[in-house]
Amino acid sequence: MKRFIISGGGTGGHIFPALAIANQLKKEIPEAEILFIGANGKMEMTRVPEAGYHIEGLDVFGIRRDLSWSGIKSNLKLPLVLLKTMRKAKAIMRRFKPNVVIGVGGYASGPALRAAQALNIPTVIQEQNSYPGKTNKWLAKKVAKICVAYDGLERFFPKEKIVKTGNPVREEIINFQPKLEEAYSFFNFDKNKKTILIVGGSQGAKTINEAVLTHIEDFQKTDCQLLWQTGDLFYRANEAKLSDLESQNIKILPFIKRMDLAYGVADYIISRAGALAIAELCIVGAPTILIPLPTAAEDHQTANAKQLADAGAAILLPDKDAKDNLFSILETLMTDKDKSQTMAQKIRQFAKPDAILEIVKVILKD
Repeated sequence: MKRFIISGGGTGGHIFPALAIANQLKKEIPEAEILFIGANGKMEMTRVPEAGYHIEGLDVFGIRRDLSWSGIKSNLKLPLVLLKTMRKAKAIMRRFKPNVVIGVGGYASGPALRAAQALNIPTVIQEQNSYPGKTNKWLAKKVAKICVAYDGLERFFPKEKIVKTGNPVREEIINFQPKLEEAYSFFNFDKNKKTILIVGGSQGAKTINEAVLTHIEDFQKTDCQLLWQTGDLFYRANEAKLSDLESQNIKILPFIKRMDLAYGVADYIISRAGALAIAELCIVGAPTILIPLPTAAEDHQTANAKQLADAGAAILLPDKDAKDNLFSILETLMTDKDKSQTMAQKIRQFAKPDAILEIVKVILKD
């Protein structure tokens, strides 16, 4: 009987790869037993059971960067907390007896993988970003393999352990169809008009939303269709104003459930630069403006976007400049058909539709 532990979480960017790995392991080894280890109080503690997997929680948290008294007290407690979580993680390893432990980043993956390494259990890391987080850098020396999505990570990890697999992408996105009749019908859009898709992740992106709202009259004058995902908080705070803007050409939603259909109508895309969003955008292959979240850990979204921008595969627009420059950059892109076509071709070259198969292949070798 093969047994696997998958650890990490904290954000959707860690949880989705973890679940994708679990699902693919079950496809390849139906009798496999899979256990998740997460951080108590974080979103994985609800999302993982919703997906049908058992999860055990560790009382672990990260370093506080603020200099408040509560932040200082929290940091002073951290070594003791890590010792306790290591003991619990080791107890879980001894009881469950995994063949391999997989870390996807996040607070829980540090003590979980360290415990496995102390017990000589093989470990594998899946690093989503072009600039790795502290946990994965800390673990790298003792893992068997490190699955990455970007070039140049030998700056942070031992070169001989790196396997470039790409990031896992949802099956419905891999199989999405551009210009599909169903997609236009779903959003009640005209297939003869160009469509601009604006997404800021499932929570929305405040700067992007404010930039679009500032230039909404300019968007209305383009005769393009606008499909705008705002996130729930921004939508509820501005519901009356947004409802007034809705028209045949403008659809505003707090959340888009059918992203495959949204990508199916998109001629141009404006997006944040999270690793999994970029993995999807590379498969979609539309001209894209990336506006990285500046507060992301280690500014990894800017690093992600820069790899594409440096290759001419996307436009990188800093968050601080979005309000003033977003519409003018988009307008220039829409009028330059050669540049748009070249960008679309180049971004597709970064696509890794078989990423999850490659990641699981690495796991099963160890």
